[in-house]
Amino acid sequence: MAITPAPRTASRTAPPARHAQGQSPALKTTRMKQMTERMTGSQALIRALEEVGVDTVFGIPGGAILPAYDPLFDSQKIRHILVRHEQGAGHAAQGYAQATGRVGVCMATSGPGATNLVTPIADAYMDSVPIVAITGQVASGAIGTDAFQEADISGITMPITKHNFLVTDPSEIGRTIAEAFHIASTGRPGPVLVDISKDALQNETDFTWPQPMQLPGYRPVTRPHAKQVREAARLLVEAKRPVLYVGGGVLKAGAADELRALAELTGAPVVTTLMAKGALPDSHPLHMGMPGMHGSVGAVGALQRSDLLVTLGARFDDRVTGRVDSFAPGAKVVHADIDPAEISKNRHADVPIVGDARDVLTDLVNAVRAEHAAGRKGDYEDWWRQLNAWRETYPLGYDQPEDGSLAPQYVIERIGKVVGPDALYVAGVGQHQMWTAQFIGYENPGSFINSGGLGTMGYAVPAAMGAKQGRPDTPVWAIDGDGCFQMTNQELATCAIEGIPVKVAVINNGNLGMIRQWQTLFYDGRYSNSDLQSRRIPDFVKLAEAYGCVGLRCDNAADVDATIAKAMEINDVPVVIDFVVHQDAMVWPMVAAGTGNDEIKIARDMAPDWENGD
Repeated sequence: MAITPAPRTASRTAPPARHAQGQSPALKTTRMKQMTERMTGSQALIRALEEVGVDTVFGIPGGAILPAYDPLFDSQKIRHILVRHEQGAGHAAQGYAQATGRVGVCMATSGPGATNLVTPIADAYMDSVPIVAITGQVASGAIGTDAFQEADISGITMPITKHNFLVTDPSEIGRTIAEAFHIASTGRPGPVLVDISKDALQNETDFTWPQPMQLPGYRPVTRPHAKQVREAARLLVEAKRPVLYVGGGVLKAGAADELRALAELTGAPVVTTLMAKGALPDSHPLHMGMPGMHGSVGAVGALQRSDLLVTLGARFDDRVTGRVDSFAPGAKVVHADIDPAEISKNRHADVPIVGDARDVLTDLVNAVRAEHAAGRKGDYEDWWRQLNAWRETYPLGYDQPEDGSLAPQYVIERIGKVVGPDALYVAGVGQHQMWTAQFIGYENPGSFINSGGLGTMGYAVPAAMGAKQGRPDTPVWAIDGDGCFQMTNQELATCAIEGIPVKVAVINNGNLGMIRQWQTLFYDGRYSNSDLQSRRIPDFVKLAEAYGCVGLRCDNAADVDATIAKAMEINDVPVVIDFVVHQDAMVWPMVAAGTGNDEIKIARDMAPDWENGD
């Protein structure tokens, strides 16, 4: 029987419907009447996008894709949002997809337009985000000649897409779009590229809908094997120190309710990765926090001392495991994932389960209930005694700067408290990303959006724009660093012009913060090229105003709540707050790269006492 604190109530909203924009065309279109019409390839492209349910496209026109922009001008169903950089289009499509569960769509021209999409495509691939990137290509007869603005974007993106297409025949455009959306949104979600030659867009074809899809090798397994699920349930009730290790796949499957049911049925502790924040409310008594390099001591200790890991939609990435050979050394592993390639890739699975996380969890709950009915139930009393000791002894915290300057952790903590759990929080990459994960309480699935696997600086502003476009009635806060912010802040112009009122909190320490932290700890304080001097150049308030936004500044703890409240009152234009914070604040706890999780530090030269919890 688990010993846990008394349950606390938590605000919960239903997770977004999965893949609503571009839901599997095979399912949607079979109910539609067959239609055939003569049109150009570009008209066929726009019609196909309308038929799969697209309502928003983020993009920039250019020569090779320009034929598609003419019929797009007449579309009554699709809103095109003109971004200021193709990278912004890709991240906006990601943010849209993450916030809504639908397929995000971005569009660019050939050559540099297409290559500017490479970073967001790679980001979407690492984080399993369903997007479709549509690019123009030079005319088919010029492909391979190094024509003006030619780049082999299909070849370039082959390792970072779930699938990609090069279309040179206008008659294939409709079918290709149907297949692209089906692939992006089913199985393990991911990015799909559709590259279309200019002459295919210009030439005429007979457009037919619905389109029969030709995907003989694509049959993702969603239903788990019953025998494997029963074995997982048996191990779970026999274990003395189990942990439910939850990754982003649980959110992708919309399985937060099923996860909660399993956790409460078994009484097993739960850890949620950076990409799974909100899968179980942070306030839930069974939640031990986030594991990994900057995870909580309790979560890291739970994994390291466990005798069974029930791994759900997670992939044993290095930021969670540290040195793999020293990770959870005494644990058997149940690994459930919709992607069979992930199972036993980094850690051997004693019980491999291939299937959709929602189906796996549903079946696992039923199997555990059968074990309980047979009189077999896990006893985790001693385990919870140890877990609670770690949780109480090593809570997340931070020091206030001695010089009276503003602590960045305090700023982010207050944003979470004042704005509340029903908002969407979008982070860039670096220290502010980790503090946003640590010091905001996530009570709802999908309420934290960030770049996890690729760690893309510049992600936050355009992703927040896409998230706000997808969920216009939900407050969206981008929490960004001054380094990240300067990479993509031109999308503030897009937000202002298109009426997308995001809030941007710039955590301005004047430095590349995580780089400075590593230089402090591992390079004897030799701060080589990490000082941005952004306290002086640029002035973020004036920059915001130049982009048609409201600019605010705060450098005093006493003014933080009032500044946040003022930003919340403004809902017709974007708001940027320049929070000027202490430059030497660090992210703790920390597992240094290349070390094992047992070597976690709670502060500089301070480590937990694993045996005594004090």
